[in-house]
Amino acid sequence: MTARVHPSSVVAREAWLDDDVEIGPFCQVGPGVHVQGGTVLLGHVALFGPLTLGRDNRIHPFAVLGADPQDKSHSGAETRLEIGDRNVFREQATAHRGTEKGDGVTRIGSDNWLLVGAHVAHDCQVGSSVVLTNLATLGGHVVVEDNVVCGGHVAVAPFVRLGRGAFIAGGARVETDVPPFVIAQGDRARVRSLNSVGLGRLGVPAPSQVALRAAFKGLFLGSVPRSQALVSVRQQWGHDPWVGELCAFMERRLPSLDR
Repeated sequence: MTARVHPSSVVAREAWLDDDVEIGPFCQVGPGVHVQGGTVLLGHVALFGPLTLGRDNRIHPFAVLGADPQDKSHSGAETRLEIGDRNVFREQATAHRGTEKGDGVTRIGSDNWLLVGAHVAHDCQVGSSVVLTNLATLGGHVVVEDNVVCGGHVAVAPFVRLGRGAFIAGGARVETDVPPFVIAQGDRARVRSLNSVGLGRLGVPAPSQVALRAAFKGLFLGSVPRSQALVSVRQQWGHDPWVGELCAFMERRLPSLDR
């Protein structure tokens, strides 16, 4: 089986299409693009290299992947965009290559949904099972851990980190790191509650959910400085692996979280 390319589409000689790739009408696939098997470009999609696009991705019209980074310091050095498997990019979703200031690679994992108008900027590192809802925007160098959900019109400032299983409510403006397993909301976004629905989806055991609720209360609802609260929560609940993950994130990122 070979790739199926609509006659109206333009595929560079230097592009590499695996068997069982489907390229719909009016697509552009540039040099240095590798599209792996089972991936479908529905139509009016633009891919620019260097770009690796994994298996079984589905790219909707007017999505643009692998374009130059929107960074004035970028001097045209060869940088990359690497995308995993089974992702869905809806209409007008965009993801840019990295810059020399990062490690030169923007990465997007697998099983993600980037919905209408979602944007992943240069040097972002996006995990797997992430949802970026309509018009959610990641600034440069943002790290998004697995199972994060960003609501519509969320804007994340450069160099921010979103912890695993966090939920960022629609319209939030995120300028500081968001710990794992919480809900952040507002302008400027702040931690509001534990992401109980997300914990269920992650399969967190009931005893760990109890421990996380206690840890959340100690870390975010108390009056003592957060660095002191972390010590207390570690002593009381740190034996639980989920609480341990939350504490480890906060210990690494405390200067940002205390802003």
